[in-house]
Amino acid sequence: MRASVFCGVSLDGFIARKDGGLDWLEGDGPPDDHGYNDFISTIDALVIGRNTYDVVLGFGGWFYGKTPVFVLSSRDLGATPEGGVVERMSGEPRHIYDELESKGFKHLYIDGGITVQKFLNAGLIDKIIVSRLPILIGEGIPLFGKTDRDIRLSLDDLRQFPSGMVQCSYSVKK
Repeated sequence: MRASVFCGVSLDGFIARKDGGLDWLEGDGPPDDHGYNDFISTIDALVIGRNTYDVVLGFGGWFYGKTPVFVLSSRDLGATPEGGVVERMSGEPRHIYDELESKGFKHLYIDGGITVQKFLNAGLIDKIIVSRLPILIGEGIPLFGKTDRDIRLSLDDLRQFPSGMVQCSYSVKK
């Protein structure tokens, strides 16, 4: 099984404002998926943190269709979105990874700052695609935090967009 990250960050490395706000992600031009649709077509399940799940619910629509979404939380999720396939899980990243692999999943999309950090520290992330937007927000929720060790990456691809966004695709060296 593989696990990948696909996320947007501010130039100063934040995935959201301190309050979870994502208003800074809105660009000046028409929306472009920047490879997101191609990426999402390769995954068969998402693993997201509870805070990220709550933010996604606030967008007013369910964007994952019938793709299973596993929300890491110790609290009940309440009502799930109409048409969504959502399940709560808890535990250490290795346990979650192994359980999903035993269910036959092949490619996980890992999302949410703390969730990404925990899976990365556990050595479970294979690919990281980071889209760095040309904006400084000063403070917020970082994509990366403290690591137990150096984590070496190999640059696979680099794309530049007219908006000034730069997207880097890395493989995590095991």
